[in-house]
Amino acid sequence: MARRDAAPETPASPPLRGLDAAGGLAALRGLLDRPLASYYLLLSSAGLLLLIGLTMVFSATSVRDYAEDGNASASVTKQAIFAVIGIGAFWACQRLPASTYRTLGRPLLITSVALLLVLNLLLAYARLAGKDSAQLGPLRAELLWLFVGGIQLQPSELAKFALVLWGAHIIARKGAALGWWRELATPLFPVIGLLFVLVGYNDVGTMLCLLALVVGLLWAAGVRMRVFGALTAVGLLGVGLLVAVASLGAGSGERGAENYRLARLTLFLNAPPPDQCGDPCYQIYQGRLAIEHGGWFGVGLGKSSLKWDWLPAAHNDFIFAIIAEELGVIGCAVVLSLFAVLAYTGLRIARRVDDPFRRLAAAAVTTWLVSQAVINIGGVVGLLPITGLPLPFISDGGSALVVTLAAIGMLASFARAEPDAARALHARPSARWVRLLWAPLPPLPGRRRRPATPPAARGPVPRSRERRKDDQAAPRGVRQGRSRQGTASERRR
Repeated sequence: MARRDAAPETPASPPLRGLDAAGGLAALRGLLDRPLASYYLLLSSAGLLLLIGLTMVFSATSVRDYAEDGNASASVTKQAIFAVIGIGAFWACQRLPASTYRTLGRPLLITSVALLLVLNLLLAYARLAGKDSAQLGPLRAELLWLFVGGIQLQPSELAKFALVLWGAHIIARKGAALGWWRELATPLFPVIGLLFVLVGYNDVGTMLCLLALVVGLLWAAGVRMRVFGALTAVGLLGVGLLVAVASLGAGSGERGAENYRLARLTLFLNAPPPDQCGDPCYQIYQGRLAIEHGGWFGVGLGKSSLKWDWLPAAHNDFIFAIIAEELGVIGCAVVLSLFAVLAYTGLRIARRVDDPFRRLAAAAVTTWLVSQAVINIGGVVGLLPITGLPLPFISDGGSALVVTLAAIGMLASFARAEPDAARALHARPSARWVRLLWAPLPPLPGRRRRPATPPAARGPVPRSRERRKDDQAAPRGVRQGRSRQGTASERRR
């Protein structure tokens, strides 16, 4: 009788963690390599931040609104109305081509400068009259806001978007001539300096955001490092002057009173103990108490105790402290991760588009939003001085939310214009009613209606070296068409 040997059973080996991690990374790369990955990343990160913002505005304002007029949802209703207007601006902006944005740059810039001039003139008149606000017909100015009839505007928010469009158009038009100082000096730097003065006199935080926006523009354009060094020196000097003029009544300061801007800076550099701090660092101290109270997992949504009129500007500048108290470190990590995804997506769009204007505008918008978030969160947690900047998408404020969503709509238009995304949309176009309702098809890469004209020469500024037919740079000092050719005897004949 033959003996049948049973094969020994081998235990199942556990899956290797390295292979699982490698498979996860490969799957993530596959998702990111899809043609419309930038578009969906942008929509998801911005949409989640907007949803978190509406939730936290309701949580931070419900107690105060109920105590004032018995309606706990007054502020969040107003913010939701602005969110709907912003979504409409997003829808309109994602349908516009790049040529329209280049055309809109100058009118928006002129409009924002005019509004800032009116705001500053009315505030100067109010200072002379010893009042907090001034009114001229339907116009009324109050610190950072301009009221036109019943509409409240913040002109500095419109100035950010206008500077993105106009600056990207000017730099893209200059092209290779941007390496000369004269090309930067006319008209880029004078207009930027005017905006810095008009905005920074009342709001240093927004001026710092504009400075970061300009740095993003010049960095995307490939400007030399010495330009960044000069711009940094001028920016620091301007910030020092704006801090000094707060003693003369700039911003919310008063003549003869303590310089509140200098107090914020000195408190950041050398903060006294909480029992010796007093009013200057009361907001900082309450914000840190909220963060400490939240811990890792928070006290629960809507259960903050510091929002009961203990923390100033809990719904606006310090809303991140309410997030830290109610949602804890986990909630803060989610918000920071969404801003990181937004930063990655904006720079990815800037790297993938082939149009210089789109590349510059995408880099500028990304720098603007991310730097504003960094300045706000850094001030709340104590890593940066407090500047009064709102947190994008999340803080309470209508003008900022509408302009931010319009900028996201422009980024969405650029994401659909990426070469791979445009080819994919044309290969499998959606239904006509979907295109009419959402967004039209972007232009295919490499197709232009008319060739781009080179920039005209400006006086003694030399042109960039032209290309010969063999695509090699012509040496300096040699004019094309006049080079000596042939032997000496041939030249004599």
